[in-house]
Amino acid sequence: MTEWALYLIRTNNGNLYTGITTDVARRFAEQQANGKKTARYLRGRGPLDLVFSQEVGDRSAALKAETAVKKLSKPAKEKLLKGDINLEELID
Repeated sequence: MTEWALYLIRTNNGNLYTGITTDVARRFAEQQANGKKTARYLRGRGPLDLVFSQEVGDRSAALKAETAVKKLSKPAKEKLLKGDINLEELID
């Protein structure tokens, strides 16, 4: 079974982009390349910084985690990055 991960990328203006993947390093390289596989939101917003990644289980769990994080306010996302909020608590 493939392990999925949730990741957050900080853009040049400080915004946070949330995504899921089975290979964080590969996906982050694709995002930085600014090519066809770059998320539309991230195009032209570099330099990018991978600020968070955590394995979350299967694809279903990853989608739930992504939805939960995307609903958070920016201050709450910053708390997640600091470790003040636990990702598992958001998913349950």
